[in-house]
This record gives sequence, C-alpha cells and structure tokens, in this order.
Amino acid sequence: MITLAIEASTYTGSVAVIRDAAVIAEGVTAMRGEKEERLMPAVGDALRTAGVAPNEIDRVVCGAGPGSFTSLRIAGAIAKGLALSANAPLYPVSSLLLIAAGAEPRLAPGRYAAVLDAMRGDVFASTFSVTDAAITVESSMTILARSDAAAYAREQSARLIGPGESLVVSPHARGAAWLGSGVAWPMPADLATWEPDYGRLAEAQVKWEAAHGRALIPR
Repeated sequence: MITLAIEASTYTGSVAVIRDAAVIAEGVTAMRGEKEERLMPAVGDALRTAGVAPNEIDRVVCGAGPGSFTSLRIAGAIAKGLALSANAPLYPVSSLLLIAAGAEPRLAPGRYAAVLDAMRGDVFASTFSVTDAAITVESSMTILARSDAAAYAREQSARLIGPGESLVVSPHARGAAWLGSGVAWPMPADLATWEPDYGRLAEAQVKWEAAHGRALIPR
C-alpha cells in the first residue's frame, strides 16, 4: 500500500511517501515568504524519488490542522486533488498528533503536550502518551494563552513539545507511518465537503464579521 502524506499547519510544509509502514521518500519546503507555491513541487519530487506515479497512490493523508489558515488550505487542496485523481481515500490527521508521531528520532516513551502557534498570543495544545508501539491522545485540542502553556504541561504531567518549545519538533508528514499500527486510522473524509480544522477563524474573517455584525459563512 502506498500512502502519500502532506502536512502544512505551520510555515514549513512536509511530504512523505510511505510503503506499508516504511517511509521511502520525504521532503520539506517553505510555505511563506516565497515567490511561488512550493508544496506541490515538493510532492512531485517525493513521488519521483520513491518511484511512484500519482495514479499508484492508494491513500492520501493530510495534516488537518489546527494551524496556519493559508498553508492548511494549500495542503488540503493538493491532498483532495490527488486523492480524487487517484481514486484514493483521504484521511485527515491532527497536525498536533503529527508533532508527536513525526518526531525524528522517535520520541522516548512518556507524556507530551504538543503545541502550535495560534496567533494573538495563544497556542493550540493537546496531550499525547507515547510508547514504543503506540501514540494515544490523552486530551482533546484546546486553545491556551502562550503564557499558560507551561502550566498546562505540568497539569498534564507532560513535556512541552512543538516548533518553538524546549523540545523543538515540528509536525511532519512522516508521522503518518504510525497509522494502522501505533495509531488507529481515522474515518476517510468526504472529498466534496472536507476542509482542514483551522482551530479558529482567520484574522481577516474576524475583522470582517466585527465590521459587518454577522458571520461571513453561516455556522
């Protein structure tokens, strides 16, 4: 089984091609500050390195957020397009989980509080228990003030982990290799309706709704 995994919840995107549970090609690319979109070329490079044609993809995994609105939309659009063209299912996976699962080298057994920047002085956070064989979600995603992250980790008896933490680990597509063994497969997404979970509304949408006194998109 060939799995193509894409993750772009931060300003760095990652790609992995996985045969069964083994990563056979991977790459990273900038998602911000570039003159052109670079995630799709990174996908193409990884597939060529792995010797896999797009129509040979059996399933697609996409980091589902929370995180950067623009980066997640780009990754989601690419994942949906490739899944549709390959007639393959698309599996959304928490980008916070891909911090714990995508760490290289693998994390030592223990409890970890994974965090991602939520802007406006906040972070997204979730706690995971890691063993040699599995990763278990211990707490659902929450939004905290960045200044409260350390206290949250202590309450969870966990070590802070994330792109800007003392244990620096960014979410990575290679974490999809845990699926089916150490992490259960999620339900496949409906390609017609699925969108990433941004965690909160984009800043531009918040300003528009405040100015107009109504929701931009009914919810």
